[in-house]
Amino acid sequence: MNDFFLILMGFFIVVANVIGFISYKKKKNLYFAAFTILLSAVLFGAIGGVLALLVIRDAFAIFYGFQVGYYLLINSVIAFLIAILATVIKRYNSRST
Repeated sequence: MNDFFLILMGFFIVVANVIGFISYKKKKNLYFAAFTILLSAVLFGAIGGVLALLVIRDAFAIFYGFQVGYYLLINSVIAFLIAILATVIKRYNSRST
């Protein structure tokens, strides 16, 4: 049972990042991609909580969804920091030339 939830958590993280990458390719905006990953965190956290409730059939299973959402929120913060770093580097390089 534990392995199922770990695989599901990894799957949600990969899917959220792929969705963020696709949104970056469409809009060419890193901040929009980070925001998309943030919205995916809320969506996949809720889906993970509902799946845990259905599989475990315990009221405390909802905390699994919170845990998935927490990891995806950290993921979106990392993507946002990378977007800020890329913007700073881009502006620094445009000033030096």
